[in-house]
Amino acid sequence: ALWNVNEEHGATIQRLSGSPVAMYALDLNPSILTEDAEFVYFGPYMQYMSGVTDTQVKWTLENRSDNPGIAEGDMFLANDPWVGAAHQMDVMLLCPVFWKVCPSARDAFDEGILIPPVKIVEKNEIRRDIEEIYLRSSRKPSAVALDFRAQLAGNMTAKDRVLALIARYGADTVKGVMKKIIDDGERAFLKKLTMLPDGIWRDRTYVECCRPGDRQVHRVMLTLKKVGNKLTFENEGTDPQAGGINATYSGWRGAIMVALNELMCWEQYYAVGGALRHVDFNPTPGTLNCADFPASVSTAPVQCMEISLYPAYNVLSKMIYPSPQLRRDVMCIGGTSQWPATIFRGIDQWGERYGYLLVDPIGGAIGAFSHADGISTGGQARTPICKLPNVEHTEQSFPVLFLYRKEIADSGGAGKFRGGLSAESCFIPHGTDSITHDTLSSGNAVPTSTGMMGGYPGAVNRYRFTRDTDILERMKRADMPTDISQVTGREETLGLRQQDFVQNPADVYAVLWSAAGGFGDPLERDPAKVAADLANGDVTEKAALEIYGVVPGDARATERRRHELRARRIQGHAAALGKVAGKVSFLATENLAVYENKHYGCAKCATDLGPVSHNYKTYCARNDLPIEAANPIVGDPKRFIDAKPQFRQFCCPGCALLIENEIAIEEDPLLRDVEILSG
Repeated sequence: ALWNVNEEHGATIQRLSGSPVAMYALDLNPSILTEDAEFVYFGPYMQYMSGVTDTQVKWTLENRSDNPGIAEGDMFLANDPWVGAAHQMDVMLLCPVFWKVCPSARDAFDEGILIPPVKIVEKNEIRRDIEEIYLRSSRKPSAVALDFRAQLAGNMTAKDRVLALIARYGADTVKGVMKKIIDDGERAFLKKLTMLPDGIWRDRTYVECCRPGDRQVHRVMLTLKKVGNKLTFENEGTDPQAGGINATYSGWRGAIMVALNELMCWEQYYAVGGALRHVDFNPTPGTLNCADFPASVSTAPVQCMEISLYPAYNVLSKMIYPSPQLRRDVMCIGGTSQWPATIFRGIDQWGERYGYLLVDPIGGAIGAFSHADGISTGGQARTPICKLPNVEHTEQSFPVLFLYRKEIADSGGAGKFRGGLSAESCFIPHGTDSITHDTLSSGNAVPTSTGMMGGYPGAVNRYRFTRDTDILERMKRADMPTDISQVTGREETLGLRQQDFVQNPADVYAVLWSAAGGFGDPLERDPAKVAADLANGDVTEKAALEIYGVVPGDARATERRRHELRARRIQGHAAALGKVAGKVSFLATENLAVYENKHYGCAKCATDLGPVSHNYKTYCARNDLPIEAANPIVGDPKRFIDAKPQFRQFCCPGCALLIENEIAIEEDPLLRDVEILSG
């Protein structure tokens, strides 16, 4: 019943909101918390909308209980990222649910739940003074007012449902069920931790373009340490806060919580409260994802929150991989790991002013699993319930005409199991003289949907813009292009934070969002799966030959080709140390075994890869390749950044199995992604 309350809460907001972002991108999420701000349930929508909620509630309990006070019929509104919000544009409206006064209450902390800082509803009446301050700050106050009432209706619906449960079962029973949900989640989480070795897992990614004209890359580090029944997340090594891409502590913590919930608490219906009793977050202040006030955080959800979230899938997946029981829960980074924002505005087909963010990248892609391919345009992993709007809905609401929207071959990261493909949307203005655009993106030069355990990364984000084309003449003769490359015109490279550029009716604009990472060595992929990919148009013949080593329809030629590619991987490298003696204790990754003598070894041929106290990568055959080798969609990074990114490969010097890949800026040291402490 409590889970259903959350779902109905979200559905109510969707039905009443006038926002296509709420309706189609499902850019919202309800939550239920206990009276002391422990999570009972996240909703099934945009997950990190909930991840920042508990810090908001706790702050308010401490700072608003006496003045202005918290009473029945009140609601509070907040958007302060340094208290608990993703960025200023994500506004919380949370309400306490009261039953009866607790006679044993020590103070107001024993009574209230879900309380944000500004009282906007008092005794079930909207406070006009606070609402007018809120609406006055928007260019579209009527739309914001409608969204606010949708939030209000959602809260009232959820509140009524909770009160109905209390009336039926009693307050003690409902609160007891909430606490049991949390306690059961804690026990399930601890059981999983007992199956895993202690260790440290690390991931490194990069954000591009913190402000218009910026050509730097900004490093983001994530470290996960497991000791006994305690997990600790740190961001030490992350670059200092910069420009407009930053996130606050609550954003960093809330983003990581999404991956923790999905990989380790999914069978508990996202009841993460119990798990959080055993998780510490230890950030370094003043960094990109723990920015100090007054850093700009307006683009946090699509940049430094996403770049905090998706690496968490990698470190958590590597942590759980050693357990055969948990291994099937491993999931690589999905698509739209950095959102390629396409922001447009102007006068619409009815002569009204409008503004819109293209929400098509919500189509994302799901990363490869340890046992199966990812899901092409399967949505963003951080939004379990999401949907891609029909192009007709967008065309009906805004002055655009779509030429095509299609999945892109080779976009999914290569691997033993391939990452899901992403898609590209292409459109022109329609019913208007022009559209004014801004871009806001990262992950266009350096892939952010990295693969895992030998898997390749998914495609980067890509803007393609061609001016003064022949598209209108083609349409007159019913000759519609299926790709922007087919139109004739003047190609223009868009910047990652380019502002106020104009698209005229003959200008064609295509936006590709990043695809999902692959899992495992591509040369280990079943040739029959590659053949099926070719038949479906998911992989090109060039990629099949060069990355997968598959010659379609010729098993012997495929075997020869793969032998050639493996030989190339270890050519010119030092000879292997020899074989590891003894038995395998467990697999640290798909291709990296830990032996009884505390040495790493190749999981395929048992070649010694050094003691577990060392970085196994230093014992591998290392090849530093240009970043363009990582995925056929990756283009020349010099268009956007000055740094030189590499695609580093670490292979077994004995059998040439691809143990792991690493994306790094040339001067960055080797990443020690796996450090086993016990097992």
